[in-house]
Order: sequence, then C-alpha cells, then structure tokens
Amino acid sequence: MGLILNLETATTNCSVCIARGTEILAMREDNAPNYSHSEQLHLFIEECLEEAGLKSTDLEAVAVSKGPGSYTGLRIGVSAAKGLCYALNIPLIAIPTLESMASQSISNKTDYIIPVLDARRMEVYAAIFDESLNEVSPTKAEIIDENSFSNYYENNRVHILGSGAEKIAATLNDPNITYNFNTYPSSKEMVSLANKKYRQKDFEDVAYFEPYYLKDFMLQTKKKQTPQQ
Repeated sequence: MGLILNLETATTNCSVCIARGTEILAMREDNAPNYSHSEQLHLFIEECLEEAGLKSTDLEAVAVSKGPGSYTGLRIGVSAAKGLCYALNIPLIAIPTLESMASQSISNKTDYIIPVLDARRMEVYAAIFDESLNEVSPTKAEIIDENSFSNYYENNRVHILGSGAEKIAATLNDPNITYNFNTYPSSKEMVSLANKKYRQKDFEDVAYFEPYYLKDFMLQTKKKQTPQQ
C-alpha cells in the first residue's frame, strides 16, 4: 500500500489529503471562491504531514488532479506535485478530474453519471460514465443546447453533477435527469484511483507532464479606448 499525497486544485476547492492505500490519514480543503490555492496549498500539505505524523520523505508518490479545470488552479497543483516528485525522487500520478467527480454520485439506480464543470458561456467540460463508473464518453467541451446528452437520458436515468449542472438544468428539464449542483472535485475521491494507479505503476513522466487544459488559456485584456479627436 503506497503512502500517497493527493492534490486537487482544478476548481475553487483547494483540497489535500494523505492516504495509505485507501485509508485517508489526514485531509485539508477549502472551497473559497477567490482561488487562494497559491497561499493555501503548501500550508495544507504541511498540516496534513504533521497530523499524520509523517515527513515529506515518507511519501511514496504524489497524485494530482490533471484537469480540465481552472488554468491557474491546475498550474499551481501540477507545479507543486512535480516539485515534490523531483525533490523526493518519487513517482507522479495523474487523476482525471471528472473521473474522480463521478464517484461522488449519490443518485440511486442511475444508468449514466455525467460530471460537469462550468466553462465559458453555455459551455461545460463533461464526461460520461456508466453506473459502474466505466467511462463511456471521454472528457470534452460541450456546448449546451436542447439536444445535449439526449441519447443518454431519453431511455435511461441520468445523474448530472458539478458546477456546470445548474447551467444544464436551465436548458434540460426531463424526468429522467437528476441534478446535484453542489458537487466539486475533492482529493478524497482521488484516493482509490491513485492507489489503483500506484499498484499498476501507472506513472507520469515528471519532466514532460502537463495539465489537461482542454482549451487554450484566454487572457482577457481591456479594450483600448479610441482617442477623442
């Protein structure tokens, strides 16, 4: 059983936990809306190590949420994970953000689980899983309209969860769909996935690993004002 540090920074939730196998030894998280990951992440790591009675050199791997999600949040998490892996000479494990979210589904008798993260305008990041959490449609950016996911919910029960669910609920009102608007990625859902990858030695190349942004980062700048004549 590997001793793994799990880092989740893909959204507003800054979440850290340490687990041995599937047992969580210590955890810290804060879902503040102001994306204070740069201030909190390393503090949370130190607090988790202290609570678990461990030193960083005891860690056997670092798992990080790979995205999609916030560009800045992902950069902070992946940079911290890679720095620790370099310094401690331990493997890096990447966990797809939407896959860990899917395991939070609390809807009973659901045929499909669709975790969604809010993106720009009427767009979400979405992936689709069956009731056994097998991926049936990979992560992609989805523009929401009245036909979105129709081939899944027309004859099946679907649970849509995450920060993009409210946007979808405003467009899709069907009795086969249940919604959970308050689900967000958390390091505790990474634990079992990270442990599985650790046992399979499914590791990333620390030097070349990059977050899965899905879309290019768009830097918004103020429009230049036309000088008055």
